[in-house]
Amino acid sequence: MGTERADLPGIINLTTSECLALLRGAVIGRLAVVLEGQPDIFPINHVIDQGTIVFRTQVGTKLSACAGRTVAYEVDGYDEAEESAWSVVVKGDAHEIRETYETIEALQLPLMPWQSGSKPYIIRIEPEHLSGRRFHVSRAVAEGAGRAAQRTTRGVVDD
Repeated sequence: MGTERADLPGIINLTTSECLALLRGAVIGRLAVVLEGQPDIFPINHVIDQGTIVFRTQVGTKLSACAGRTVAYEVDGYDEAEESAWSVVVKGDAHEIRETYETIEALQLPLMPWQSGSKPYIIRIEPEHLSGRRFHVSRAVAEGAGRAAQRTTRGVVDD
């Protein structure tokens, strides 16, 4: 497991392999972009492919904001058994997959958009910075977090 931060007791810095394992197990994350000087955040589903994050989209803000730009991607969760929360943040360059061989490989990944409609564009985020933290949550907060997590995972879609 990661190491505890001396400056913030109770916060455990996660290792790269722990971060990747949490990313692999996550169902949905948040893509943070800046387009025309304005920040925006989108919920998306993803897969991890050889240490990169891959998702599908259609023509629109996400595609425009990701084309050759640096983005951030965050996934977090709550472990009821451990009464701990965790967060993983990836920062890196995003690009549209265009090469034929790379497109064929990406189309074989277990990645199906949640929202109906065509999502012909495949985006890959190449991590340049990966960090994660885990911390204990008090019982009262933990009980509320468990219920909230169940509610927020229902009905979330990407565009």
